[in-house]
Amino acid sequence: PYHRRPTLAVEYKQIGGFLKSQVFPSAPAFMQQVMEYDGANLAFVTAAPRGFQSGDRLTWFVLFQNVSGFFVHPVGLEVLVDHSSLDSSQWAVSRVFYNGQYYRDMVQLESAYVQGRVSVEKVRKAPWDGDFSSMKPRAPAAALFPVQLEPQGPRYSVRNNRVLFQAWSFAFGLSVSTGLRLFDVRHGGQRVAYEISVQEALSVYGSNCPGGMSTRYMDGSFGLGRYTSPLVPGVDCPYLATYVDTHSLSDSLRPTKRKASLCIFEQNLGSPLRRHYSNLQSLYYGGLVNSALVVRSIATVGNYDYVWDFIFYQNGAIEGKVQATGYPSSSFLHGDGLRYGNRLWEHTLGTIHTHFVNYKVDLDVGGVKNSLVAHDMAFEMTRAPWSPEQQIERPRLTKKVLDTEDQAAFRLQSQMPRYIYFAANSKNKWGHQRGYRTQITSFAGDHIPEASSMERAISWARYQLAVTRRKEEEPTSTSIYNQNDPWTPTVAFADFINNETITNEDLVAWITAGFLHIPHSEDIPNTVTVGNSVGFLLRPYNYYDLDPSIYSHDGVFFTSEEDFTACEINLLACLPKTASCLPNFPPFTYDGFRNM
Repeated sequence: PYHRRPTLAVEYKQIGGFLKSQVFPSAPAFMQQVMEYDGANLAFVTAAPRGFQSGDRLTWFVLFQNVSGFFVHPVGLEVLVDHSSLDSSQWAVSRVFYNGQYYRDMVQLESAYVQGRVSVEKVRKAPWDGDFSSMKPRAPAAALFPVQLEPQGPRYSVRNNRVLFQAWSFAFGLSVSTGLRLFDVRHGGQRVAYEISVQEALSVYGSNCPGGMSTRYMDGSFGLGRYTSPLVPGVDCPYLATYVDTHSLSDSLRPTKRKASLCIFEQNLGSPLRRHYSNLQSLYYGGLVNSALVVRSIATVGNYDYVWDFIFYQNGAIEGKVQATGYPSSSFLHGDGLRYGNRLWEHTLGTIHTHFVNYKVDLDVGGVKNSLVAHDMAFEMTRAPWSPEQQIERPRLTKKVLDTEDQAAFRLQSQMPRYIYFAANSKNKWGHQRGYRTQITSFAGDHIPEASSMERAISWARYQLAVTRRKEEEPTSTSIYNQNDPWTPTVAFADFINNETITNEDLVAWITAGFLHIPHSEDIPNTVTVGNSVGFLLRPYNYYDLDPSIYSHDGVFFTSEEDFTACEINLLACLPKTASCLPNFPPFTYDGFRNM
């Protein structure tokens, strides 16, 4: 149905024209004297979903000063527009909010203002650069920050959308709605995963203003791939990374190309992947630098920027990670606003909100058919065999095969076994089932009360981990149509979980990670990535007979009896020679401001 469709640019443009030509002129004194409206100095942000029941298409538009970083410059005015009709001449204002008070429409607000019955909170006009919201550095440039380089060129190759890196190979892609995704992930020539992909990013806001309190953004509806932004070399990715153009077909009759909007690079993480210094019995040092391959895209969806990474390590582990930055969303500070966030500036309330991200991980461990096994630890009380009068609390391994989808669906706040792995039908040299385990990094609380009429649309967020049978008719955990009609969701993930057996089947893990963000003064001018990162790891668990990184060419080993200053003994001794010349840095380019 039309009311479920994502709101496209042409509809927003028509709504903007409706506000400018019909709505604002109906309150001339208020708009001129309070808003100082000149036809161009206000910007709006849309709330979503749009109403309270299926069929609604009523949207709160929150007004801000149209300056740099306008997301933190609210002016106190919000307008509810009913744009459900296909005939835009039938559109109407359903309600108006200003500084804590609700009005039937702009005419009623104007009447109350002229009669002196409106509590006016005049906002100081901000300069075009936004003043406090400007991201222009407050300090002059000084010594250049460290720059990553590859002394002998890239050690990975990119051909079309296929990447080779040491023992790894995979294909990458970008979905217009869900963003970054990988296919046919192999290590040592054997497939580990058929698909690893982002599914959704959800934010649920609180506020004492209508736009803020009704916002539950499902960013896949807006387009995590569509809003992938061009990358700035040296900041968004290392300067010498490989940059790839991406294409999307959305809101247009022709594909859109975004130059240099995906990057691939090898990164020295500055710490050992593993090491040991022996000063007992024999004297030696052995270690391996933790150098990993990163595939990255950054989606700018409105105020937020999401840094999406997939990281490939030399020990066979894969990490999926998202870092949140950009501007916090805000409401106009009034009344009991501090119940819903912190004051960020004179009239700016940084509104409390959650972030939830969902991933699809279709593992094929040692083949398509897998089972799900949980390992953990429990203490057992036993008598010391050599001293029976003494008791020992001994940790022991617990094992359980999770036979059904219901057993494999772990609620957000439930206790989950610490080792859960996809088990193959084959065994390693030591008789253990070969496996890959999931390890989640998340600080998520409740997504939304399950009694909510819209909860089924985001029911994937009930679970920190849910493992289901893979089905062609269940390709994604949500739908772009869930945003504007969450009350009758096109896809309800909870329906995927129906107690089917998952032993020796083709399985998919659906992983949810999240965190709470209470904006604070340090979110001005905007939010930093530090501490705002969640994700998951896929780690080999008895998959190999030993750590495969022992075969890396980057290993370092020398004993006390060897000449560790010799290149043939220690590759680090060659650094002064192999890294003596700086590579050729190409001229800086950026394509982010073309064809806007």
